[in-house]
Amino acid sequence: MDDLDRTGEAVRRAVLGDAHVDRAQAAATEFTAPFQEYLTRAAWGQVWGRPGLDRRTRSCLTLALLTALRCEHELALHVAAAIRLGLTPDEIREVLLHTAVYAGVPAANAAFAVAQRVLSGLEPG
Repeated sequence: MDDLDRTGEAVRRAVLGDAHVDRAQAAATEFTAPFQEYLTRAAWGQVWGRPGLDRRTRSCLTLALLTALRCEHELALHVAAAIRLGLTPDEIREVLLHTAVYAGVPAANAAFAVAQRVLSGLEPG
């Protein structure tokens, strides 16, 4: 494991939580393990690990992009991550409202439903 792998692992755990990362790694198969390694190195080590934006800002961007792309499964994970990173439900709501203007009401409507489930504790992070 090199520095980029270690950075990616540390950032991934800080943002998503140990339980999620442990589950993802335990569920990795011979087929999916290279993808898990790629995620850790590229997304978490090379991008989330960069100094140019703080993690709260990256989290807001991620919420907006996942909303726009209608990636509700990933959105649930990142709503929980946003809370872990210190965003408030009010800030998450503002991100989703802002995204509605640019990505459309149907996408934001779905995102609000996902966020409400996560914030109500009905969906694990």
